[in-house]
Amino acid sequence: MQYSVDGWAPDYGSSLQEVEELAESVAQLDASVEVALERWAAVPAQPVAVPETILFVDGVRRVEARLWISEDDGDAAPGLCASYAAGVVRSTRKAATVEVAEVRRALLSTSEDAADIVTRLGTWTAVHAKPDPSKQVFDVLSLALQQKLAELEIICAANARAATGSVDDDLLVIDGPLHGRTKVPRAIGAIKSHQSAYLPADLNRVVGTLEAGERTPIFLLGTTWERYSWYLRLPGGGGSPWAGIVRVECSPELPVEDAVALASLSQAVLPRYASEAFKDPRAPQNLYPISGLEKTLRHRLGDPALLRRALISAPR
Repeated sequence: MQYSVDGWAPDYGSSLQEVEELAESVAQLDASVEVALERWAAVPAQPVAVPETILFVDGVRRVEARLWISEDDGDAAPGLCASYAAGVVRSTRKAATVEVAEVRRALLSTSEDAADIVTRLGTWTAVHAKPDPSKQVFDVLSLALQQKLAELEIICAANARAATGSVDDDLLVIDGPLHGRTKVPRAIGAIKSHQSAYLPADLNRVVGTLEAGERTPIFLLGTTWERYSWYLRLPGGGGSPWAGIVRVECSPELPVEDAVALASLSQAVLPRYASEAFKDPRAPQNLYPISGLEKTLRHRLGDPALLRRALISAPR
């Protein structure tokens, strides 16, 4: 009997969701951006000039408590107290260091009566989330939290770039989609796991044939937003067809030749940072700088038990 095992530890789910789920994408697609459909095939890595500095951006979030907010009309509205943090790892040919790390705490609620909560361990800033009748309230609050985290990631990236003055020879690698961040210059988003099959079956088969360092041609992908995208295989992914595959994104506002240049650059940069299974349970897609940054940020979130006790004992 022959079989392959997903390289990710079960605690993290799978890098690839069930095939039945992947077949349900209704995204708009233009796969002829870089090459004609009949010429779709693996694109080998090309010699490119790699920037001196690579900036890796990531964020983490943690819900500390659910609570209910008493409103003037006597009703109670749900809320989330959450901690979130974002940071940047600056990687050069000499070293990789955490350049920026910022922590925020927020009280998220759809209630207009929500106000800051001041505790002995800091203030939880009130964030009003717009109600959405089509979604569960805690889903609305979770999306609002994700938006605040994305905003903080961009602030951290801007601060890291500002620290180098006028230098513009770098590449910004964002862990996750570029949604809401397509205006950021010289940026790509790297998506580790796959919930949808965006390509038709005949093109999707090309993904499974990629060798380490190879990518698919670029395609224009439209869901609720547009971006250029391509699939890239990292080294060390094991034997399953999609092992080590990441989907990479860049801004749709770029000229096609600039998007192709970023795709070629991703082939030269990302494989260098691919993690190994004995060190990371989400290898090789969880890049080493991202993995290290996640650990640093989770540590800076603080002790959840202490934060919860501070919330419970805060004056009301």
